[in-house]
Amino acid sequence: MEALCILLLVLPFLGAVIVSGLRGRASDWVAGPLAFVTLWAGLLVIATGYQTSPLIYLGWLPWLPTETTNLLGFLIDPLSSLMLFVVVILGFLVVLYSTDYVGPRNREHAVRDGKGRYYFWMLTFIGSMVGVALSPNFFQLFIFWELTTLCSWALISYYEDEESLRAGFKALIMTHVGGLFLMTAIVILFVHTHSFDFTALSRLSPSLRNTVFVLILIGAWAKASQVPFYTWLPDAMAAPTPVSAYLHAAAMVKAGVYLTARTVFSSGGLSYGAGLLVGLMALLSMFIAVFLFFFQDDLKRLLALSTIAHLAYILIGCALGVFGSTVGFQGGLVHIAAHAAGKGLLFLSVGALAYFSGSKRISELRGVGTKLPLVAVGFFVGAFTVTGVPPFAGFWSKFYLITGALETGGFGSLLAVLMLLESMIAFGWFLWVGQRVFFGEPSPVALQIGSSSAPIEIALVLLILLCLLAPAIALPFARVVVI
Repeated sequence: MEALCILLLVLPFLGAVIVSGLRGRASDWVAGPLAFVTLWAGLLVIATGYQTSPLIYLGWLPWLPTETTNLLGFLIDPLSSLMLFVVVILGFLVVLYSTDYVGPRNREHAVRDGKGRYYFWMLTFIGSMVGVALSPNFFQLFIFWELTTLCSWALISYYEDEESLRAGFKALIMTHVGGLFLMTAIVILFVHTHSFDFTALSRLSPSLRNTVFVLILIGAWAKASQVPFYTWLPDAMAAPTPVSAYLHAAAMVKAGVYLTARTVFSSGGLSYGAGLLVGLMALLSMFIAVFLFFFQDDLKRLLALSTIAHLAYILIGCALGVFGSTVGFQGGLVHIAAHAAGKGLLFLSVGALAYFSGSKRISELRGVGTKLPLVAVGFFVGAFTVTGVPPFAGFWSKFYLITGALETGGFGSLLAVLMLLESMIAFGWFLWVGQRVFFGEPSPVALQIGSSSAPIEIALVLLILLCLLAPAIALPFARVVVI
């Protein structure tokens, strides 16, 4: 198990170094198999370790106190296994998709050179997210947390035009500010407990535990693009669409909610006020995002705002965990996988629209479904998944969330009503957008579509299946996580 975990962590970083010196299709032939082997290793780690939850330590830093000799290693429990599953499977599908998307046939952004640089940062990001998911303590998590910030900056800025560079810099600054709050929380934890372990939170006094939790929460809000940090995510849509699908729907922003879930799970109990803060800020983020839906012509920005709302769902699950609802907390965990499948499919469907037509604007696209039926199916399946239409994955996660919210009563009942309201608004809006883009007489932009791409189509088909299968995969992990 130790050797397999080391392979899983090292392989993406090693692949990033190798692929950085390659050009054109040669980089595809290296990056794709490496992402697949990473997926295989990740699934093997999950299958072997999640039921026994092994804690593997590799080493220490000798200049720290003796109580912290075990600093580096791997934690494979149901929570980390769920996050790891999302990281490796979406990582492989995005790399597969990128083999055609990042290339000269892309009608929106034709790329003739620079694929080695793209894969360097993408594989580095996959490795960093593996590190986040498997970290056994706050110390190691923070190292990989900051690496994801660096990778996000580089990938958002990939096209190197003014819009991309500005968006990358904004994401770097805002997420790094959150990282400083997280670092402060970790320092306070270490000063008072001489430990970086997640469970060290339970050894703090109740007031200090809540203070540390709020500092961690600010770092999570920045990473997950929640109020007041929410503006960087829509701007980050200047990145290549596979980057948006991975960093901003499946991985980087999920690091923020994963950290919150890990903290709630390990804290030993937080005050009702802490849960109230998480829930209120999640609601504020959710409805600001929903309000901004109606002013978007760019499909990717619409999906980015939807991502903000769905990260708020996961944080609501964390709030319900603080209130003592195991079912609500489990619903938040399942939503990590459900949203990753649905929103990953939506992003890659919109990316396919731009790849084939050269546009992702609602006002320019009409009747595309006759030209790209698989893309149309992918868009609607993704929309039905994230809005909670049965039998797709989002229905089951929202069912758990709303059930848990009603169980807690009081503020929880309000959360349940507002989650239902958001789901109805989002369903109506996505249905309208889908009908506008895919049905009717083809627009001039749609009439230009005439090519196909096997990697893009394979990625879409696999994600469609994942939108159906995600609950069967995620629920066994979530059900054993008890608050």
